[in-house]
Amino acid sequence: MVETEYEHIRIPIIGEDAPSFTAVTTQGQINFPEDYKGKWVVLFSHPADFTPVCTTEFMTFASMQEEFQKINTEFIGLSIDSIFSHIAWIKRIQESVEYKGMKNIEIKFPVIADLRKEVAKKYGMIQRKGSRIQTARATFVIDPESKIRALIYYPVPNGRNIQEIKRLINAMQKSDAEDVSTSVNWQPGDDVIIHPPRSMQEVKETLEKAGDETYCLDWFLCLKKESRK
Repeated sequence: MVETEYEHIRIPIIGEDAPSFTAVTTQGQINFPEDYKGKWVVLFSHPADFTPVCTTEFMTFASMQEEFQKINTEFIGLSIDSIFSHIAWIKRIQESVEYKGMKNIEIKFPVIADLRKEVAKKYGMIQRKGSRIQTARATFVIDPESKIRALIYYPVPNGRNIQEIKRLINAMQKSDAEDVSTSVNWQPGDDVIIHPPRSMQEVKETLEKAGDETYCLDWFLCLKKESRK
């Protein structure tokens, strides 16, 4: 079997520094992470321009951009298409495509033209489909300290859940701010999980403190009540 340069590309993992890069985009050149210090970033790749699933994703990302900005989050898209292809596709979406009530959608966030695959390689976004090399449907969530906090890879035929990405960022921001965990399907306003006790003494103290602000379903599963305003 012939070994290729793509077989040893590594995906950065949670907790690592997000790989830095300078790139040409539809919004001009960006320097990452310098241009995004202090912000959360959703860096996502898509397999190709002018493809149906990617079109629905880009329209949804664009329609929700202001919602994400309210939680201090910016988008950066990427594929290995050219800047001219990106521009043509973005214009076509705005001028011609209507989907689920979204129409005349303007893609305002930068989309990286990564023809040399330099950024895609750094993030492990390259995948092989037969003899063809393309970018995966990958999503990286990067925090204000430029650390990888989450990564999600979807199969090419299946679009992302953008609402879930927002929910996850809300959850991580909650955990960071209050040193708590969030339960399955947690939404802002739901009660949060406090750290479980690590000794018999802590078990006793945790159960004794349960009351107005916290409650326990068992000694290892205690929650903090959220105010319902």
